[in-house]
Amino acid sequence: MKQYKCLTNDSSKANVIFVPYYSGLDVSRHLWNSNATLRDETSVNLVKYISQKPEWERFGGKDHFLIAGRMTWDFSRGSDNTSQGNGWGNRFLQLPETKNMTSLLLESSPTSKSEIGIPYPTYFHPSSGNEVEKWQEKIRNKTREFVFSFAGAPRPNMKESIRNVLIDQCLASKPHNCKFLHVHSGVSPENIMDLFQKSDFCLQPPGDSFTRKSTFDTILAGCIPVFFHPGSAYLHYTWHLPRDYASYSVLIPIYELQQGNVSIEKTLLAIPKQKVMAMREEVIKLIPKVVYANPNSKVDDNFEDAFEVAVKGVLSRVERLKRELDGGENATSESAVPDLFAWKYKFFGNLENHDFDKYFGY
Repeated sequence: MKQYKCLTNDSSKANVIFVPYYSGLDVSRHLWNSNATLRDETSVNLVKYISQKPEWERFGGKDHFLIAGRMTWDFSRGSDNTSQGNGWGNRFLQLPETKNMTSLLLESSPTSKSEIGIPYPTYFHPSSGNEVEKWQEKIRNKTREFVFSFAGAPRPNMKESIRNVLIDQCLASKPHNCKFLHVHSGVSPENIMDLFQKSDFCLQPPGDSFTRKSTFDTILAGCIPVFFHPGSAYLHYTWHLPRDYASYSVLIPIYELQQGNVSIEKTLLAIPKQKVMAMREEVIKLIPKVVYANPNSKVDDNFEDAFEVAVKGVLSRVERLKRELDGGENATSESAVPDLFAWKYKFFGNLENHDFDKYFGY
């Protein structure tokens, strides 16, 4: 952030204001502490402090943004007078002041209009656009030995998990059609990336939450991600991934797998080879937007990384919110959108019926 080329120390000239709060580090100190007041203390003091600053008064904090290096669920505990009052995490993202700000997280909430997902960091932090291009060419020329693969571990204690189904189908596939890598403490990142680089498709089921770091390792490896729920990527990373999700990924409905109605092997083998090549090329094109550049490198104007994409997204969102406040926005005002349908508004720009509705029980 300190190396961003358009910074100013004069807040009156700033289009947006960054709040340098290490919320992830803060909450991680007390996640397993039963004292909810202690878990909330720093974040409550923070919003009390910034909401009294002159900069806040201009737009009620709507031009402020922050970055949290964890998932939304670590900051979304219910209020103390609900059944979730003494649950997991703190209440930072549930505070009224925080909801006015734009919050960038590794996984956003589908029912929050002010939370935006940003990519998980991968193992690649290039110093220049040229370095990215060399990596893309290397990945483009990789020999793909397997039709699809899955790197992960079972979730035997999670009834809704489809991981066992994926593992069973993978192991039952014909030789060289699928490779399963059981990820445990002894498996290195090199082993995982090597598998992804040898696969046409990489399965990305939900884990402990909807999203996975593995999704972005998959993209980095030029492997076409296979999702089973739109909440695993599409609805979170709206600034970094194309709206045309079919151009770079495959979506196999999770409920079809749970009912035993679909074969992953047959579904993926049915995709023509030319289509697979085109999809892989779209994945490779995504690499610059989902990796974070080496922070010690000089700014390369020919290389727009995940950080640059996120900042541009914040600037665009804040500008739109300002127009809404001025009464100049003709489209559906964000403030009028029910929280329940925040995901639909952020992805589609409207609240019309869609096939994704069934994933949320509508």
